[in-house]
Amino acid sequence: MRLTKKRILGLLAVILIVYLLGVYQLPYYIQKPGGADALDPIVEVEGGYPSEGDMHLVTISGMQATPILYAAALVLPHQEILPLDQVFPEGMSQEDYMAAQLQVMESSQEASTVVAYEAAGEEINIDYQGVYVVAAVDGLPAEGKLESGDRIIGIDDAEVSESQDLLDYIEGKEAGDTVTVVYERDDEEQTADLELAPLDDEEGRVGVGINLVTDREVTVQPETQFSSGSIGGPSAGLMFSLEIYDQLTEGDLTGGKQIGGTGEIDYEGNVHRIGGIDKKIVASDKEDVDIFFAPNEGGREGSNYEVAAETAESIDTDMEVVPVDNFEDAVDYLENAANE
Repeated sequence: MRLTKKRILGLLAVILIVYLLGVYQLPYYIQKPGGADALDPIVEVEGGYPSEGDMHLVTISGMQATPILYAAALVLPHQEILPLDQVFPEGMSQEDYMAAQLQVMESSQEASTVVAYEAAGEEINIDYQGVYVVAAVDGLPAEGKLESGDRIIGIDDAEVSESQDLLDYIEGKEAGDTVTVVYERDDEEQTADLELAPLDDEEGRVGVGINLVTDREVTVQPETQFSSGSIGGPSAGLMFSLEIYDQLTEGDLTGGKQIGGTGEIDYEGNVHRIGGIDKKIVASDKEDVDIFFAPNEGGREGSNYEVAAETAESIDTDMEVVPVDNFEDAVDYLENAANE
């Protein structure tokens, strides 16, 4: 076939249309149900006890929208379209954001390890080694004054050993109040006077606009290894803690069932709200999960548990959705279920 100018232009037009529909990225992000993977191959406690059932790590799948993906998300169930700036904080590239999410995942694994080992009465030692700036947020007071890698050692006259120390100190203060942050950069101690500003969230908090991570060295016996790959974020904390505890203790906490769930866990074992729980219910149902733990948030209206229960009802699943406020709630439920 002879390529005429008209045919060449037509071919180029087709290529351009295909590119625009399938490759060109829109300023939107699409979230949809991900997977519900068994944790046994992801978390390994040295000499840990086996179980007949499985704990599951439940994830959300996300990607930047193309025109085709955007159109599909408009009509397909349990897919959510979000403005890109609602997913990736202002002033952070997607690469920096993903790196921060992996760091948060490491912190989540650490917190879940502490909770599980303390509950099981096993040997654990925690050495605090500093609080570090992950990133300063554009448009907030710390921009241009604090940098990634700065080690925060104090605020005003208060010592900072972990990130919660700084958050606790700022809590109760108001926008316009000034604090002096003491930090180390290149082994040199420096200070920055920062005026607190409102943070863009639902809780009306104020702050200086920095993402922090606490560097702890947690030593446990027996040892625990994680292989979570590129999965990021804090929401697997509850399930990590249950899997570790199950391997540390002789009884079968799963009772031979498939156990899913989600929720960020802190070092005291409290379970906190996460995003996209409706999608995690759908993902768990597809993997035939029997029991799903959802953050109860003290029973408040619109809690993760409430949304999870509504989603479970809408898809007509046999999966049992259970509200939990802390690690002990989940353990107690599974132990009682095993004894029934």
